[in-house]
Amino acid sequence: MSSTVPRDPYEVLGVARDADDTTIKKAFRKLARELHPDVNKHDPDAEEKFKEAAEAYEILNDADRRATYDRYGHDGLRSGGQAPNFDGFGSISDLFDAFFGGGGGGFGGGGRTGPRQGDDIAVAVDITLAQAYAGEKVKVGFEAIDRCEHCHGNGAEPGTPIETCERCGGQGILQAVTRSPFGQVVRQVACDRCGGDGRIPSQPCETCDGRGLVVGHRMLEVDVPAGIADGQRIRLAGRGHAGDRGGPPGDLYVVLQVAADDAWLRDGDDLVTAADIAAPLAALGTTVTVEHPGVGAIEVDVPAGTQPGEVLSVRGKGMPALRRQGRFGDLRVVANVVIPRRLTGEQRDLLEQLAESIGADQLSDGDESVVGKLRRLFQR
Repeated sequence: MSSTVPRDPYEVLGVARDADDTTIKKAFRKLARELHPDVNKHDPDAEEKFKEAAEAYEILNDADRRATYDRYGHDGLRSGGQAPNFDGFGSISDLFDAFFGGGGGGFGGGGRTGPRQGDDIAVAVDITLAQAYAGEKVKVGFEAIDRCEHCHGNGAEPGTPIETCERCGGQGILQAVTRSPFGQVVRQVACDRCGGDGRIPSQPCETCDGRGLVVGHRMLEVDVPAGIADGQRIRLAGRGHAGDRGGPPGDLYVVLQVAADDAWLRDGDDLVTAADIAAPLAALGTTVTVEHPGVGAIEVDVPAGTQPGEVLSVRGKGMPALRRQGRFGDLRVVANVVIPRRLTGEQRDLLEQLAESIGADQLSDGDESVVGKLRRLFQR
């Protein structure tokens, strides 16, 4: 929502140009609380809106800045070195906490940072429809952050001491002073030398360079449950990146990508395919064989008089229902009734005899209207 030309601070806060200090402060606090991150997760511009309100308040709450703005506008503030600056704050949460207090706001307290849980990992794995039907073990390879076994995660070369960080005095935090609309705000940040641990190895581990963590390659066998669908994921707790400073590891998410099959579509737990049936056989009734991706050849009965596009169902021959033991979807075969294109002389004679013997009543669908027939055909 940022723009090249700053908005009028009176307009931002919604106050008159002759508003007193109490009115300005009240307007800013009301607006700022409306922009609290907890109630603006849906608004990606919330941080910029808060900064704009804070900058407007900083101008109007200071008599000198307000007078300069009233006479010369934003150009006067910039030329006089009085333009507001909020670059010291990292996010809207930091800004709000600095103005109104709250966890992590930086008004005292603290101490060295504690254990931090490792991040999660997401890995995509490709499987076939047949594998999704049967369910099986698949191998998953991925890069992950692991604890350094050489130093056991403490970052020091074995046999060497770990000393107190001189920069933060072992606290793991430093004081950062930032100017705000309410004056100077003291914030606490992790020490940039020890990373918030408060201690530094006198001789860093040669394997991990003192980090206590290394990047390694892992290979796991993952059980894929029967019936899993494309895009579904399997969560393996504690198999993600290693935690820092003794924190627990994250989780591993295996995202299954089921490859498209040229012969089959999946509709929920149902399997759908099409079968070519010669028109005479559709009229007489027959059986067709379809190659099921999980169980092989299945014979499907085609009743006499089967029409083009008619769906033939076989119960319980679809995909296994995920985590529902013994439950399966259905197999649906769409009848693709094929009219022969090239006929021998004998075949033509036979068809002509058949055509002469068929009466109009044999072609009728009962009382269905022409519009009804069109709707039925187009809905297939």
